[in-house]
Amino acid sequence: MTLTAHAIVGASVASLLPSHPVLGFAAGFASHFLLDAIPHWDYKLDSMKEDKNNPINNEMIINRDFVKDILKVGFDGFVGFLLAYLIFVFYMKYSIFTILYGVVGAVIPDVLQFVQMKWRHEPLTGLRRFHLWIQKKKLNDRPALGIFTQIVIILFFVAISKSGKFF
Repeated sequence: MTLTAHAIVGASVASLLPSHPVLGFAAGFASHFLLDAIPHWDYKLDSMKEDKNNPINNEMIINRDFVKDILKVGFDGFVGFLLAYLIFVFYMKYSIFTILYGVVGAVIPDVLQFVQMKWRHEPLTGLRRFHLWIQKKKLNDRPALGIFTQIVIILFFVAISKSGKFF
């Protein structure tokens, strides 16, 4: 999933727990793995050096492509935060802090993956192993379908926030 999808869904689940910031953060964190378990599309990172035999050994090489990747990921994260702000703070009138807890919780697993590539120690390696396992099915060869599924998921979670209850 893109950081935009993770951020909006993280904000959505945190909005259901507005007086419990720690739970909002935890719900955002958990939502990351729930979303990654759904077949989805991810954009390519050109600085990624993949180990086909053992993906836990994948590495991001710090070079010119890395700078472009940081800009791409940064833009994705910014769009996610901006849309979460516009939807949940500006339109639905939730607290910015409630939304921030959910957004940060939802995007931090991807940040921790990068940290693990540079500092290969527990508990980061175990978390990365789980992260790779949960993302068994990707739609990278079918981007239109993968992007469509993310939009549907985002709309579903925004609708849940608007109603104020999960079911």
